[in-house]
Amino acid sequence: MNLNITGHHVELTDPLRDFVTEKLGRIERHSDDMLDANVILTVEKVHHKAEATLHARGANLHAEATADNMYTAIDKLVDKLDRQTSKYKEKHKDHHAREGLRAAAEHLVQ
Repeated sequence: MNLNITGHHVELTDPLRDFVTEKLGRIERHSDDMLDANVILTVEKVHHKAEATLHARGANLHAEATADNMYTAIDKLVDKLDRQTSKYKEKHKDHHAREGLRAAAEHLVQ
């Protein structure tokens, strides 16, 4: 997965980049369909905002989260994206494959 991290009014330190990379790795384990990820970290006065757009085969997933701490905002963001990717994965799963195998097995038994 290609990862692009951008900071608006915040310095992107190595620990912050590593944290985002580690957390998004959790989503990458769920689905191999993820191609690109764009993450934007923003600080507006006292609010820390993290938003991300994931480009997958057949869909674009977007989420954003706001918190008092940037690390908390990233955690919330990854939780939202995790729910979206599992929903996307379930939607594109072939639910009829088992029925075909079952029908073929019953045909062989008879």
